[in-house]
Amino acid sequence: MGQDWVETETSGCDLGDVRLNRRLGIMLSAIGERPDKSLPTAFQDWSNTKAAYRFFANENVSEDKILEGHFAASALRIQATEGPILILQDTTEFSFKRSAPEKIGFTHLSTGRKMKEGRHQKHTICGLLMHASLAITPDGLPLGLTSAKFWSRNRFRGTTALKRKVNPTRVPIEQKESMRWLDNLRLSCELTGAPERCVHIGDRESDIYELYCLAQDLGTRFLVRSCVDRLAEDGDTTIARVMAGVQPSGTHEIRFRDAQGKKHQATLTVRHATMAVRPPIGKQKKYRHQQLQIIHAEEVNPPEGRAPIFWKLVTNLPVETHADAVHKLEWYALRWTIETFFRTLKSGCRIEDVRLTTADRLANCIALCCVVAWRVSWLTILRRRSPATSPAAVFTETERRLLLSSVPECKRDAPLDLDFYIRAVARLGGYLDRASDAPPGTTVIWRGFSRLSDLVEGARIAKYSASNTYG
Repeated sequence: MGQDWVETETSGCDLGDVRLNRRLGIMLSAIGERPDKSLPTAFQDWSNTKAAYRFFANENVSEDKILEGHFAASALRIQATEGPILILQDTTEFSFKRSAPEKIGFTHLSTGRKMKEGRHQKHTICGLLMHASLAITPDGLPLGLTSAKFWSRNRFRGTTALKRKVNPTRVPIEQKESMRWLDNLRLSCELTGAPERCVHIGDRESDIYELYCLAQDLGTRFLVRSCVDRLAEDGDTTIARVMAGVQPSGTHEIRFRDAQGKKHQATLTVRHATMAVRPPIGKQKKYRHQQLQIIHAEEVNPPEGRAPIFWKLVTNLPVETHADAVHKLEWYALRWTIETFFRTLKSGCRIEDVRLTTADRLANCIALCCVVAWRVSWLTILRRRSPATSPAAVFTETERRLLLSSVPECKRDAPLDLDFYIRAVARLGGYLDRASDAPPGTTVIWRGFSRLSDLVEGARIAKYSASNTYG
């Protein structure tokens, strides 16, 4: 791939040493060319691989400094667009197998096989957690990350028993891991410089009353899936009771794929209402009630063998008509984009196969791979949204020539636009490109880029061989 994108994503980085800044660009380019390869394979030789390991272990290098340039580039891409920006928040987990797991930390307790005495075996999972915010346009084009947080849990302290003794709604938000949702919301608003344009979208974990209040204070918007039946109106009822008396405004059809990739279609009954939503009882002295919009979308006649779809959304966006409610449902459905980004990061960049031994080094590596995963996701969607984009902005002349020669002659009559070249990359990654096939996804594209880098290297070697005469 062309090197302009590497300069764009790293020009805002300052690691305190020109050599480290240069090494960052070299490493990002190498991983970008071979995203699905191991670090030694991506860096090609022992010298570059050893330099990469030293880079990840350098005390002056951290994940926030690595992503600093990407955040700045994301802000510029956001400023170049108009209209609302959807900020998708979510958490993902990376698991590792290590002989010294305490150097990384743990993510959760796992229940294993049943032992002879009847109890299930318990063991802790070694790994890291990452909470990220991804900015996209309303038509789904990823503009880049706006914030990211990495952490692990060093040990467990009777978490389950503690929950039985302490009401979690009375614990200050600052003492909870859920504070990450508020931190990312605040950082994303600061980065964009236009909180009024941002719509922060999250799953049920983001149903936090403090998040509602922070969004109001910052003048930004949110759209989250509810998991709590909160007190409503005068406090003598709940959201669910109020919505039970609301008449449907209409229906909405959606199409989706399940975990096995099978296509489904569902018809949802849509209801929406505006009501006063009140904070938990233990926090009513600290926070005031808010006028929020509630949207419930429940599947009609769900099939057997599949859980029915029932979305309960809470937002401070205006929802006055059925069309408004459907519009917000479509925005929430775009939350799959960050799931695709995480899948690209894990499967495409093979993060969980990296053999680095400490949490800091792994976080540095993941941060670097985040930029690569974003770019693969961006190219995948860009091909669909803006196929007429100049291919020279993505591919070098050599790459375009090699891709053209790799395409069967019967398909070379198509316009040589970005759509043509991205499809050519996807074909290298195993995409069949039949008329009935769905558009290429991130998997075949990252595989294709890895093969393309090998073709470029082969062309370079052939050119060198042809220009030298050996005795």
